[in-house]
Amino acid sequence: MKVFRFFEYAYLAIMFFFIYQAYAEWGEEGGKSMLYLFFAALAIFMFFFKRKFRKRFEANNKN
Repeated sequence: MKVFRFFEYAYLAIMFFFIYQAYAEWGEEGGKSMLYLFFAALAIFMFFFKRKFRKRFEANNKN
């Protein structure tokens, strides 16, 4: 179960990385800041999806 929790928080770390990259390249010509923001949104979605999946998995294993 700790492995599942580790990957949840890895998605948060990835989100912060992409937000930082978007901030760093925001004003540049031809920058990829919007792409980085998309990946950050995808990472936060995956965090909540994995969390819900883990909690459902734990509830089913208790029974």
